Amino acid sequence: MNNKAQHLSRRTVLASAGAAAAATLVDVQSHQAHAAAEMLGPSVPTHYRFKLGEFEVTTILDGAIQVPTVNGIFGQDQKAEDVAALMNANHLPGDKMEIGFTPVVVNTGKEVVLFDSGNGAARRPKAGNLLVALKQAGYAPEEIDAVVLTHFHPDHIGGLMEDGKPAFPNARYVAGEIEYGFWTAPDKAEGRVGKLANTHVKPLASKMTFVKPDQEASPGITAIDAFGHTPGHMGYHIESGKGRLMLIADACNHYVASMQRPDWHVKFDMDKDAAAATRKKLLDMAAAEKIPVAGYHMPFPAVGFVERRDIGYRWAPVSYQFNL
Repeated sequence: MNNKAQHLSRRTVLASAGAAAAATLVDVQSHQAHAAAEMLGPSVPTHYRFKLGEFEVTTILDGAIQVPTVNGIFGQDQKAEDVAALMNANHLPGDKMEIGFTPVVVNTGKEVVLFDSGNGAARRPKAGNLLVALKQAGYAPEEIDAVVLTHFHPDHIGGLMEDGKPAFPNARYVAGEIEYGFWTAPDKAEGRVGKLANTHVKPLASKMTFVKPDQEASPGITAIDAFGHTPGHMGYHIESGKGRLMLIADACNHYVASMQRPDWHVKFDMDKDAAAATRKKLLDMAAAEKIPVAGYHMPFPAVGFVERRDIGYRWAPVSYQFNL
C-alpha cells in the first residue's frame, strides 16, 4: 500500500469514528429530551418460604408502620440519649423506627397452619395486607386449616374477621387458655383489646381449642410458656425431622433494643419484669441450641439466629441456610 492509500485509510477510519461518536451524542441527547421515568418507591416483599424437615414454612408480611419514637416504646426505663446511642451504633436512627408485622404459615403436609392473623384490612393504612399477601404466596383463605393465636393484641387478632365474617371460613382455632380467659373476662369488655377479643375471637369459640404450655396445637407444633408480654402469651416449637424452628411471637420485638438489651422495659409488655425473664430464657435457648427463630416484629423475612453477646444477644438474619 502506498503512502497516499495509507493516508486515505486513516482519514476514512477517523471520519467513521467521528460519525459514530456524533450519532451516539445525538442519540443520547434525543434520549435525554424525554421525561425521566417516575420514581417507583421502595420495593416491598410479600413472603419468604423455606423447607423445615418435611414441613414448609412461609413468613407473610402483613405490612409495617413507621413511628416517630424509639424511647417511647423501647427502653422506657432508660435515658433517651442512651437508647438513641444504641440505635445509632447499629446504623439506625435514634428518634424514629419501623415496626413490621409477620404472621407465619406452616404447611405440615396434613394441615396448613397460620400463626396470628395480622392487623386486619381496615385498622392501619400501611398494614393489614395479610389476605393479599397470602394470595401472592399461593394460599387462599379457605385453605387455612388452623389459626393459632400467640396472644390477643390487636395486631395479632385484627385479621380474624373481615366485613363481619370469619376471614378463614374453614379453619379451626387454637388459643392459650390463660390468654382467652383474661381478655374475654367481663371486666375487660370495654378496653381496646377486650373489645376486639369480644368481636373477633369470642365468636369463634365453638371452633377453638385451648392449649397450655407443652401441649400440641398440631402434630409437630408445641406451645411454649412465654408469659409476660401478655398474661397468656405463648411461643411455639415447630419440629419436623431434623428441622426445628422456634416461633417467639412478641417475646422479643426489636432486633436491636430488645435483643441487645433484654432487660430494657418495653411499653407493650404488660408485666415488664416477667417479659424480660421470658425474653432471656427463650433467647438463651435459641443461642445455646442454635435454633432458628421467627419473631413477629423482626425485620422481614423475620427469621434468623440468635448469638450471645456481652450483656445481651445479637440477631443474625437468615441467609441461604434453608436453600441447601
